[in-house]
Amino acid sequence: MPVKRVAILTGGGDCPGLNPAIRGVVLRLAQEGVECLGVREGWKGMIEAKADPLAPADVAWIVGKGGTVLGTSRTNPYKKEGGVDKVAQTFKTLKLDALVAMGGEDTLGVAAKLFGERKLPVVGVPKTMDNDLSATDYTFGFDTAATVAVDAAERLRDTGLSHRRVMVLEVMGRHAGWVALFTGIAAAADYVCLPERPVDVKDMAAKVKAAFAARKTALVVASEAVDLSDDGGKKKELDEFGHEVLKDRGVAERLTAVLQKETGLEVRSAVIGHIQRGGAPTLFDRILGTRVGVKAAELVLAGRFGDMVALRGNDVVPVSLKEATAKLKTVDPAWLALLDQLTALGGKAKVAA
Repeated sequence: MPVKRVAILTGGGDCPGLNPAIRGVVLRLAQEGVECLGVREGWKGMIEAKADPLAPADVAWIVGKGGTVLGTSRTNPYKKEGGVDKVAQTFKTLKLDALVAMGGEDTLGVAAKLFGERKLPVVGVPKTMDNDLSATDYTFGFDTAATVAVDAAERLRDTGLSHRRVMVLEVMGRHAGWVALFTGIAAAADYVCLPERPVDVKDMAAKVKAAFAARKTALVVASEAVDLSDDGGKKKELDEFGHEVLKDRGVAERLTAVLQKETGLEVRSAVIGHIQRGGAPTLFDRILGTRVGVKAAELVLAGRFGDMVALRGNDVVPVSLKEATAKLKTVDPAWLALLDQLTALGGKAKVAA
């Protein structure tokens, strides 16, 4: 049966690269005369059957625009009464032949279940600034987020050197520390705190003191979800997907207090938070978003439902949604070893102020 109408949704946190991906889907399907609809605010829009037409003219110039023109939400149909049935009904109400779902582990996890349990015609596009989907080498949004974080880290180093202070930068990263890892390496941080392992306070303090002695400043980069083992039994707020809401963790503030106590140095911190999500996508994310969007459209045309588009090497290929959402891609021992090698010398190399 030929495909005539396809919907697109973006779910979960927004990130640069979503609009290029939307554009890629629409432009490729338009070549085959397929009509596109943009679902408003992720799975929430599919539950409520809220969508608008998306023509090539609507997406012509969004390749360099941050965020998502469709809006997004963290709605989980499996946590809403009758939510899954309503999503299935929306396919009929809107006369959809397919749905392209763009998102991370949660959004695509829903898509995988809808295909597995209901055989609904869905194709996935991986989107997460955390870069934590195991079936793809990189996801769009990550390069932009890390690039913004590196810029912030280098600015902090400048002011830290001017005032003879230790600077702490908190970046995003819920379960995986890829943003903190790449930021720390690229910005020559003296210590990097990742959620993949507990913070060794004594080791961190020693390396910060050594760096400060050599350069009159030091830089620590930390993921927002690192384990500091001092939560004090606080009750955690969870979202609809069962993830901790991290807005009140205050990792940077807590690290500042720990470092001041352990080193006796003056420490300041900064949290760039959602700044990493906004703004124009980098060249890498514009190209990757476009490529996976076009490939997703081609999977729809080929009837390859239940698949997600993945970047493997330099190729954009289909993988099963089930495989893609089976586990998270966290920072592995090889990367941790590289990070430790780069910070092992501490402050031995002197740099003029």
